[in-house]
Amino acid sequence: MSGRPRVLFVTDLAYQARGRRYCDEDVFLTSRLRTDFDLASCHPLDAAALMDAFDAVVVRNSGPVLHYQEAYDAFRAQALAGGTPVYNPLCGRGDMAGKQYLLDLTAAGYPVIPTVDRPADLHRLPEAGQYAVKPKAGADSIGLSFVSRERLGDLAFGDVLVQPRIDFRYEVSFYYVDDAFQYALYAPDPEKRWVLEPYEPTEADLAFARRFIAWNTLDHGIQRVDACRTAGGGLLLVELEDLNPYLSLELVPHRTREAFVTALTESLHRFLDAHPRP
Repeated sequence: MSGRPRVLFVTDLAYQARGRRYCDEDVFLTSRLRTDFDLASCHPLDAAALMDAFDAVVVRNSGPVLHYQEAYDAFRAQALAGGTPVYNPLCGRGDMAGKQYLLDLTAAGYPVIPTVDRPADLHRLPEAGQYAVKPKAGADSIGLSFVSRERLGDLAFGDVLVQPRIDFRYEVSFYYVDDAFQYALYAPDPEKRWVLEPYEPTEADLAFARRFIAWNTLDHGIQRVDACRTAGGGLLLVELEDLNPYLSLELVPHRTREAFVTALTESLHRFLDAHPRP
């Protein structure tokens, strides 16, 4: 035995994501984390069977959970029952728990794209040329459609969210380890979501993103705050990714990438110290 922490790194290296190469990112991350941890990688479908042999499970680019929902639910239940530390911790309030947070944040008055899930609340949405309809369990734009206001009354509510289609200038993402900001990237062309460039956030931008990091109350983990810059210049939350956010590490400068690896390594050590296996 080496005495070093044993980490099971969960990733789907074969997953085909539009505009992203999950496998490259996780090959890079595992190559660096092996400096500090005894590490093994596995597919998300194998995590439940293997995790008891490790001190912690790190869930990274494992693909949309809806593709293996039953297996993920079983993994989650087993980890909670057995006290297996999972990073990100399973108490996240963002995408990890579904899309309810968009409704909660709308109701609480946060700067988020207005979101409703009941016909009785449609009047709360601003006038728009079109409205986005997305499954509550959706990911990667799976199941997303657009309808006119006249067609909103025809929707089968219950498992869908409705939002106005926002006229935005660009999308921007803010990346965090624990509660510490690491870097930001943006997509200058609204039609090319994953053609990203480094972005220098203002203090106001960081204050915006920090509100959602604080709201999520995760003590440890990687989070990505996705927002859009409206035509009026403000920011609105699009998604709070706290399950397995892609990091686009290949697009950031070398120094930024190294700083991220250091922050992640230190965070994992703190997480393991705070959550020893029973």
